[in-house]
Amino acid sequence: MILFLVLLLCAPTAGAEPLRLAFWHTELSRKGPGILLADILKREDQIGTVVDTIAAARADVLVLADLDYDHGLATLTALRDAIGAGGGPDYPHLFAPRPNTGIDTGLDLNGDGEFGWAADAQGYGRFAGQGGLAVLSRFPLEPGPDHSTMLWRDIPGSLLIDHQGREGAKAIGAGVQRLSSTSHFELGVRTPSGQPLTMMIFHAGPPVFDGPEDRNGRRNHDEVLFWKHRLDGAFGPPPPAPVIIGAANLAPAGGDGRAPAINALLTDPRLTDPPALRGLPTVDWPDPGPGALRVDYILPSADLTLGAAKVMTADPKASRHALIWVEIEDHATAATRPAAGN
Repeated sequence: MILFLVLLLCAPTAGAEPLRLAFWHTELSRKGPGILLADILKREDQIGTVVDTIAAARADVLVLADLDYDHGLATLTALRDAIGAGGGPDYPHLFAPRPNTGIDTGLDLNGDGEFGWAADAQGYGRFAGQGGLAVLSRFPLEPGPDHSTMLWRDIPGSLLIDHQGREGAKAIGAGVQRLSSTSHFELGVRTPSGQPLTMMIFHAGPPVFDGPEDRNGRRNHDEVLFWKHRLDGAFGPPPPAPVIIGAANLAPAGGDGRAPAINALLTDPRLTDPPALRGLPTVDWPDPGPGALRVDYILPSADLTLGAAKVMTADPKASRHALIWVEIEDHATAATRPAAGN
């Protein structure tokens, strides 16, 4: 009888709900600090549409891009409260690292003869913290390594270049310029089963708005490939069965940028590109923009078992980008499943 009870307690729960992970490039960022917080508190029109979209997604863990950061997470907390008041999930666990956006380098990075402007920051930003990344979760979060301060020159095969076309150590700011336009960080989720799940979260800068040297295109390429280097063990042993999630600002075909970088992730045998997301655009930039492209991604480890996935219909009153979600099935057993034949 005792043995039966032990086996029963240790067995996976039958019919356990899958973990729904979601990502959304919100376009909530404002042009000055505190403006977004004020708009959330007064329920400005865009905020209402954002809340409705998030409520409809019913994600267990939601990663948001383009949300202005403040030290006390007042803006994120206000958004969380608005989501709850609007019929969305209760998110007791919040996380938002300080992004590189708007952090002054003290250098004239774009060569316009002036200092301290948005283009001279570690990541383009009119103020420190503009357009950061944030996470809302139903389950406890466990901060992992933050790679956001890693220098661009230190990435394997770095394509570092400055506005004058000088590469590598000769580039202006080589000893200062970070790789991440916004952030690259890892965050654990303590699932109900007790099995931790690690998310590798990022928002790469756009591969445009530069000159013939293709500085932004090169940086975007290296930002996207960073996670492949991480899986390869270039920055220490990678976590087991991670999920890459974020804005690559890069399409596998069409648009600008160096597509081989994102295709290297999409075809990596260690990752799964969810079939329900393949080939579907996540944003539509109308003329004179590049049109409908897939630029936002959730790429779970091939060791995880996937359930449903979806690209939601974008509402331009909230964002041109669509919210995407993927469900991870039976994570506790999938992460510990023995290899075939064992």
